Amino acid sequence: MSLLLEIERYLRRTGVAPTTFGRRTVNDPRLVRDLRCGRVPGERMRRRIEAVLRAGAR
Repeated sequence: MSLLLEIERYLRRTGVAPTTFGRRTVNDPRLVRDLRCGRVPGERMRRRIEAVLRAGAR
């Protein structure tokens, strides 16, 4: 599953705003908007995002 799709599902499930998610996850409120526009995160950023998604799945 794509990272962006996982983020979108997380946002819908938790009700967290995209800017809040980006700020809390990687200190970048534009993260989700940029990903929606085609930004490709580096490996380190991807790992940080995935860790947040895994923690939120519990």
